[in-house]
Amino acid sequence: MSPTSDIISQGSPVVPQGTQVLVLKGGPDAEREVSLRSGAMVADALRRAGIGVHEVAIDRPGLEELRAMPGQVVFPVLHGSWGEGGPLQELLEADGRPYVGSGPRAARIAMDKVATKALVAELGVPTPRAQELQVGAEFALECPVVLKPADDGSSVDLRICRSVQAVMRARLELEPRRGRILAEEYIEGRELTVGIVDGECLPIIEIRPREGTYDYEAKYNRDDTQYLLDPALPEGAAEAVQAFTRAAWHALGCRDVARADFMLDARGPWFLEINTMPGFTDHSLVPKAARHAGLPMESLVARLVARAIARAAARRRAA
Repeated sequence: MSPTSDIISQGSPVVPQGTQVLVLKGGPDAEREVSLRSGAMVADALRRAGIGVHEVAIDRPGLEELRAMPGQVVFPVLHGSWGEGGPLQELLEADGRPYVGSGPRAARIAMDKVATKALVAELGVPTPRAQELQVGAEFALECPVVLKPADDGSSVDLRICRSVQAVMRARLELEPRRGRILAEEYIEGRELTVGIVDGECLPIIEIRPREGTYDYEAKYNRDDTQYLLDPALPEGAAEAVQAFTRAAWHALGCRDVARADFMLDARGPWFLEINTMPGFTDHSLVPKAARHAGLPMESLVARLVARAIARAAARRRAA
């Protein structure tokens, strides 16, 4: 049975009647606008599934403020270092309600691209050569390279540098506002992404931006990017990408949902990163892949809520 078949065969999720879900969106990170859109679409999908929703836009709430918000289950649809990278997850642990998504440890490691690459490399997962560029550190890679924040997402502040001079210019621009920058070998090839739900891979998507790179504008604001579901790939490539995605998922201890990104060249697939709360906008890739697998948005988000509830119940039984 294929991973996609495994997901569909699990049947409809069971969310107890009367359950109220607190959907959190917004946050203080650079991806706030994306989170607002993602959260609104998750809330709408939950309503279509017949589940009660309290939809709240937040900045950086404290524990008492969070505890005052209604709902028996929390669905935090935030992207970025605070909302997706551990601090909010620590707050949710203290709050005590079941919540969708990875716990604090997995969230912290996945948001840290340097730590994630080191972890998957130990498993034998190919990942491009890289260097963390501390302020003033000598650049030690060969160009071309990709420069990007070591702890942010959505291709915010991503730069492709084809010369040392371009690297210097990008560093002058990024270092004043970015504490950590990752320089990574630029892989010329096909861009692939794999959603994963409860440890099972969704169909692979190939991303083909009309021009340039798959940056923030291409991801969220333009409609000219092509998304190829189940693309034809060289022999063994699909199996490798799925195996590497599952390896990263298990090594980090991810839960519920994530999405791993790859580049594919003549040597094979190269792991770039894994996102523990992927986007849920109308441009986002996990909902596209789930729908292609026969799991519409309302079923996907209901399944994630049901998973959080079941996990909390199992924890209570074990206590």
